[in-house]
Amino acid sequence: MDEGWTLAETQRFNLFINGQETPAQAGETLDSFDPVTGAPWASIARARAADVDAAVIAASDALANPAWRDISASDRGALMRRVGDLILENAERLATLEVRDNGKLMAEMLGQLRYIPQYYYYYGGLADKVEGAVIPTEKTGMFVYTEHEPIGVVAAITPWNSPLLLTTWKLAPALAAGCTVVIKPSEHASTSMIEFAKLFTEAGFPPGVVNVLTGYGDEVGAPLVAHPKVNRVAFTGGEVGGKAVYKAAAERLKGVSLELGGKSPNIICADADIEQVVKGAVSGIFAATGQTCMAGSRVLVHESIHDAFVARLVDFIAEARVGDPTDPKTQIGPVATKDQLRKVLSYVDIATSEGAHLAFGGKQLTDIGTGNGWFVEPTVFTNVTNDMRVAQEEIFGPVLSVIKFSDDDEAIRIANDTPYGLAAAVWTNDVARAFKFTKALEAGTVWVNAYRVVSYTTPFGGFKNSGLGREGGQEMIKEYLQTKSVYVNLGKTTPNPFVLG
Repeated sequence: MDEGWTLAETQRFNLFINGQETPAQAGETLDSFDPVTGAPWASIARARAADVDAAVIAASDALANPAWRDISASDRGALMRRVGDLILENAERLATLEVRDNGKLMAEMLGQLRYIPQYYYYYGGLADKVEGAVIPTEKTGMFVYTEHEPIGVVAAITPWNSPLLLTTWKLAPALAAGCTVVIKPSEHASTSMIEFAKLFTEAGFPPGVVNVLTGYGDEVGAPLVAHPKVNRVAFTGGEVGGKAVYKAAAERLKGVSLELGGKSPNIICADADIEQVVKGAVSGIFAATGQTCMAGSRVLVHESIHDAFVARLVDFIAEARVGDPTDPKTQIGPVATKDQLRKVLSYVDIATSEGAHLAFGGKQLTDIGTGNGWFVEPTVFTNVTNDMRVAQEEIFGPVLSVIKFSDDDEAIRIANDTPYGLAAAVWTNDVARAFKFTKALEAGTVWVNAYRVVSYTTPFGGFKNSGLGREGGQEMIKEYLQTKSVYVNLGKTTPNPFVLG
């Protein structure tokens, strides 16, 4: 157990290839910055194309290694359950690294780390439930069946906001299917991934099954996606990066799953309970400092309760405690990077210039800690129309746009009027209205009287520009399998070779 574990002031993290930590071949490193102080706290290996090749070859060799290739599905599941146990044992240590890298609340990261093992238990249980079929056929004398085989080496490219959770969404089903994986975490949040990968070796996974490459997207992600031995790419990140991955994967006809951005509507009907919906709105946008793909960054409020809702919302977030994410009393932490801070503040200016009313926040906070951290006030804009940039573009920060609507049909029209379709929510006490919204909303996940609920049992993914494919649920394991059809001639004669039978 890691109870009482503390983090040293300076850390160095290498790549993880073929079951071992190794420096980048060129010997280069890059800094990881603490969002609370704005200062570097660790160095990570800066991989390049040669390291990508080494990691992919290790994964390819592991795929052919009898120690992994010939292991029974039941034993593969047992390994996954073991790694789930180890993640739980090391949850505090891994969460501490994530907080130091991305500035999210310790309460959230530790909660995630204690939940992540459930994915390995779940998919470990599914590993030996993959079944082929015997197929009746009109071909006399032929015995025909199908079997499912691992698709091969998987490249998993993950973002900085919830590194281990979003990696697990890809890694757990891929391993259950018998694939091997090369993980490329964000350069802004890599440290926890190296320590995470070591647990797979400790659990008994053969070398090369799980590998980690750290570094920049153009130097690592691009050659990883293009590598001829990579068979599938699973990506979570921004729309621009997703399109680049999709284009590169298409050059070699590789399968992809893309979980991209969102501009999700949180719809509040006239009959909703104000106290509950305020909590739901805050949870949707401010609980993770707005740094989540499913953030409810647009709140659509019925005009009859708009003013009361805004007044209660502003009072509620005015009491929110912004500060050190390791402090249990903190409710909102910093944004993860300096560039993200600049982006958030730039959208405050954009919204104001377009005529939105700044109802709360909008400023950088320089009175926390060293004064150099990347803290920004939770920000609320009213008088927003859905054609404004603040309502159409993903900000990925604690900025909420409040938009009025007059009836259900208008709410649905506004909700669907963005390029994205990742998530949505509706708050109402009317069951018929709830079902009307869930049917009409163009989103991969819709919540009723809730927000930010996900489960390993349930598919998650987006419509429109929010991506392709799904992660989670029983069906996900099939994304990492390929089907083989087998014909066995039980007859005594060979058919005429010039007639296709």
